[in-house]
Amino acid sequence: MRNPFAGQRMTKADVVAGVPGAIGGVPDGMAAGMLAGVSPVHGLYASLAGRFFGGMGTSTRLMVITTTSASALAAGSVLTDLDPEDRSAAMVVLTLIGGIAMIAAAALRLGRYTRFVSHSVMTGFLLGVAANIVFGQLPVLVGAPSEGSVAALKAVHVVLHPRQIHWPSAVVGGLAIVLLVALARTRFRTVASLAGLIVPTALVIGLGWDGVATVSDSGEIPRGFPLPQVPELSVLSPSLIAGALAVTVIVLVQGAGVAESSPNPSGSRAKTDRDFCAQGIGNVFAALFRGMPVGGSVGQTAINVSSGARTRWAAMWSGLWILVILVALSGVVGRVPMPTLAAILIVAAVGSMDPDRVMAIWSSGTISRTALGVTFVATLLLPVTSAVGVGVAISLLMQMNQEAIDLKVVRLRVEGDHLLESTVPKRLSDNEIVILDVYGSLFYAGARTLQTRLPDPTGATGCVVILRLRGRASVSSTFLHIIADYARRLDEVGGRLYLSGIDPQIRAVWTDELLDSQGIEIEFYPASSTIGESTLSAYADAEVRIDQRRRS
Repeated sequence: MRNPFAGQRMTKADVVAGVPGAIGGVPDGMAAGMLAGVSPVHGLYASLAGRFFGGMGTSTRLMVITTTSASALAAGSVLTDLDPEDRSAAMVVLTLIGGIAMIAAAALRLGRYTRFVSHSVMTGFLLGVAANIVFGQLPVLVGAPSEGSVAALKAVHVVLHPRQIHWPSAVVGGLAIVLLVALARTRFRTVASLAGLIVPTALVIGLGWDGVATVSDSGEIPRGFPLPQVPELSVLSPSLIAGALAVTVIVLVQGAGVAESSPNPSGSRAKTDRDFCAQGIGNVFAALFRGMPVGGSVGQTAINVSSGARTRWAAMWSGLWILVILVALSGVVGRVPMPTLAAILIVAAVGSMDPDRVMAIWSSGTISRTALGVTFVATLLLPVTSAVGVGVAISLLMQMNQEAIDLKVVRLRVEGDHLLESTVPKRLSDNEIVILDVYGSLFYAGARTLQTRLPDPTGATGCVVILRLRGRASVSSTFLHIIADYARRLDEVGGRLYLSGIDPQIRAVWTDELLDSQGIEIEFYPASSTIGESTLSAYADAEVRIDQRRRS
């Protein structure tokens, strides 16, 4: 097995670069736990384990594997209907299942399928997640009760009932937002989250505002060095497994985005399946340390890069620094006001919204706008796991639709030893030879589109159609059905279908026995190393066939 640390010697720069990541990771981890509806400690432990253990095997060397808002919100939506006493145990089991699923995805080499999730769908989903975070955390920010089945309705309830706002909580939350926004524009931006945590906490303690909710209200904060534990598998259920798989999809697609936004400094290409495995390992260890789902984080990876990280050791050191902070300050963690965590989530959510990206997608056409809008609305109105299903379905529909739209059929005319493109005739003429070339996919929808663009042989006699298939190593059964039907139509009028540029793999499937059993007559011309040679050979044979027909 290849050593993941080959050529990755730890440097002093990596040790130092891990500090800002840890400082930002502590409040982010706690906020993620709150967002998921469990104790913030789950987020802290996940940040620790994900960064260290997941960071060992990443192909994207500067990737930071930690809690993310999207995975936290998705995991929280899975646990909504569970008894509050079971949520912590269920969160750990969900994380374990997700980790195993990610490792399995890596083993099955499923990384290549992330490209089928369209950019517009993913942007709509993340935009919806950001909006849900802002709406959902508003009641916590101002210490007000909320009602509503979705986050947007909860925010509306707060706005319509201002008398229910707990003003000390609102002051604490507002102060945290001011600090986060103000410091983010200065050279102290790496400690903005920590300042937004410490200053409001000191204010609450100093003024004795006991009415402000704190982290300890969500459960007991363990002290000392965290030790691994075996997850309670008694809470395992089909819905938990389904939810874990939905979280897996979110984490892996986001992780692929991190690889694109933070390429390796050495110029080496990241391997998606290896990143899948690293994130899976991070989740397995996060579960063992009572954590929640983790994945590649765009924001934390950006902090890692800007802090001077050179190898994967930087992400691992940020996990170790979180451990130091957790052990040394575990008693203080419980006194952190909940409105400050809500402020961190809201500022991060607003910052993740990219108007330029949305406008670029919006101007790309009706299909992209529809995908963006539908996914965004689905994320606002449906549980996140259901919204993921809607997004995946839209991506597949877009892919099939694009296959159909992008398919182009042209006619090739023989001019000496050259082939020139021209328009495909709608109908064939008597004893006519038509060479067709196809650009685009011939799977499913593409094959059906081809069917509508083949020239009609009705009324013509003795015509020959040569369909050029060079460069296609496989085709769908739908395409075989369509070709078989067209070959029969040509045969009915005394014509014939020739297939040129045929790959040996296709010919091995379309055997003479198979064609005979279906009553199909097709002439095959295998591809050669000379482009156009098989097509010209087919054309020459077609001319001989038509000459013989005319003489008879």
